Order: sequence, then structure tokens, then C-alpha cells
Amino acid sequence: MDYKIVETKERALADNEKAARQTLEKLKRKGVFFVNLMGSPGAGKTSTLLRLIEQVGDKYKIGIIEADVDSDVDARTLSDKVTRVIQIHTGGLCHMDADMTERALNELDVEGLDLVFLENIGNLVCPAEFEVGANLRLMILSVPEGDDKPLKYPLMFTVSDAMIINKTDACAVFDFDIQKASNRAHALNSEIAVFPVSAKTGDGFKDLAKWLDEKIRSER
Repeated sequence: MDYKIVETKERALADNEKAARQTLEKLKRKGVFFVNLMGSPGAGKTSTLLRLIEQVGDKYKIGIIEADVDSDVDARTLSDKVTRVIQIHTGGLCHMDADMTERALNELDVEGLDLVFLENIGNLVCPAEFEVGANLRLMILSVPEGDDKPLKYPLMFTVSDAMIINKTDACAVFDFDIQKASNRAHALNSEIAVFPVSAKTGDGFKDLAKWLDEKIRSER
């Protein structure tokens, strides 16, 4: 019996990219700059957001979409730090896609906002595959994860605009080599910006905030 093989992933990704482009254009018309923040569970996404808000919160009206499989811990942590925040439960899905993000943006209501962060699901694989309509994709590599992660999860480092190396205060404990991590990331993506920071001490966040501010201003 003859039969047909239908590949669905390529079409699904193409449809997702089309929807993401539409989201990006819509946000641009509204004057909203959108950042997709990705990283492993425990890398320090929420604590990094808190430090960034300290640096740029007086310049921009900020909204945050918190995406998690369950709980509202991160949304509660950020709720009194920004103009608007919502919690998205993905019900077990390991990433946000363009359609989910569009619905989340509608629930957030971006009117009057200048800057929106999506704190994506904690994962170094799935979020890298799906565009969400962001101006920038930032990824966090925390020191306890090891400086070899660009070798193990290359797509994440290939598609990201910046690698934030968090928990640098623990480099000596975990034998993490910042230069090795940077070299490995640059071998995959020569344009990726690298920012060693410590969300615990605040070190490095002025440079990261300055870079982000320049990106936002360039869009305007």
C-alpha cells in the first residue's frame, strides 16, 4: 500500500515565524520594545530582571510576562517593581510560541508601556527554537551550569543577541572560565554580546543596562 509522509515541524515553525513577525510589527507601531529572556531553571532570570529594573526602571514604563509551568512565585516577586505584570501557566509546555505570546501581550495590555520582558520557560532547548516577536533575545548562562554549555546547547547561543553570565561571584567555587564560555559562544555567533554579572552583588549590570538602553533608543 502506498502512503504519504507529512513533515509537520517545518510548517509549524514557518507559521510561528510569520506570527512572530506580525507581533513584532504591531509592537513597533505601539512604540513597545520587547525582550525575550531565556535560560535554565535557577539561572537567575527573575533576579536578573530585578537588577535590570533597578537600572532602567526610572526611564521606562515596564511590563513583564512571567511564563511558568505552574505557580506565581516570580510574578509576585516582581509585581510591585514594574507598571504591569501577568503570570502565564503553560500546563507543561517547555516554551512560549508566537501565538501564546500574542495572547499574553493582549492580557498584559501594552498600551502605555515602553518596555516588555518575557521571562520564558526555564529551558536551554525549546525556547531557542520558537520566535515570539521580540526585538532582542537574551539568554542567561549561570556559573554553576558550567562554561561548556555553548558546546552542548548550540542553538540557544546561536540565536541570542546577548549572553548574560550570571553568578560570577561563584566562579572560583565552580571553576568556571568566563573567557572559555565567551569564546565558545562567539564561535557559534560572532555578534553575540557577553555580559558577566552577579545578580547577588549587582556587579556588571551598569554595562548591561547601558547596552539595553542603546538598543531601545536605536529602535526609536
